[in-house]
Amino acid sequence: MVGNWSVLAQEINWDSTVRPDIYKARVDLFRSLPHSRKDVVFLGNSLTFWADWSDLLGDTRYKNRGIPGDITFGVLERLDEVIQGKPAKVFILIGINDLARNIPDAVILQNYRRMARRLKTGTPSTRIYFQTLLPTNDSFQKLRSHYNKEGHIQTLNAALKEMARTEGFEVIDLHPHFVDETGKLKKEYSWDGVHLTLAGYHRWAEVLSNGKYVKWRH
Repeated sequence: MVGNWSVLAQEINWDSTVRPDIYKARVDLFRSLPHSRKDVVFLGNSLTFWADWSDLLGDTRYKNRGIPGDITFGVLERLDEVIQGKPAKVFILIGINDLARNIPDAVILQNYRRMARRLKTGTPSTRIYFQTLLPTNDSFQKLRSHYNKEGHIQTLNAALKEMARTEGFEVIDLHPHFVDETGKLKKEYSWDGVHLTLAGYHRWAEVLSNGKYVKWRH
C-alpha cells in the first residue's frame, strides 16, 4: 500500500511496503528459532539489532528481534512470530526509519496502537514495553534523511505516553538519557548521529536495569 498524507498543505508521499533487503532472511531465522514463555524479546530496527542483548545483559533469555532498516509496518508484518512465542516481556523501539521515509506521525501512532492491541489479544500474559524514540545528531553528516526530526520525535514520544494509559502498556522514556543540552543525541553515544556506540548501549542497559525492567549481569 502506498499512502498519501497532507501535512501543512504539502503532499508527502510515503510507502508502507518498503522492506530492507535483509528482512526476509531475518524473519525466516526468527521463525526457525526455539521460543519460550521465559523469553524477553527486543523488537525493533538497527538500534535493537546491533546489540547482542543476551551477551550484553548476561542472560540467554534475552532475544534480539531487530532488523536494520525496519519500519512500523515491517514490525506489524512479522509480529505473529513474537505472539506465537508468548514471551514474558517485549521491548519495542521503532519509528525513526518511518520518519526518515516521511511516514506521518499519525500513521506511526496508529501502528503503535495496532501492535499493542495485537500483542494484548494474542499473548495477554506478555508485558509490553514501548521505548521512546532517541534523539539524533546532524553534526555527523552521515544519515541526512534521519536528522532534524526532533519535532516529530517529541510529538510521537508524548503521544506514546498518552496512548499507554488507554492501551495498557508501559513506556520506558529513553530519550532524556541520550539527549544533550542542545536537544541532540549525545556525541559519545553515537558514531553517525543515529546508531549507538558501546557507551550508548551500556547507557540503554543501565536505564532498563535501574528501572528493574531487566537484570543486567555486568
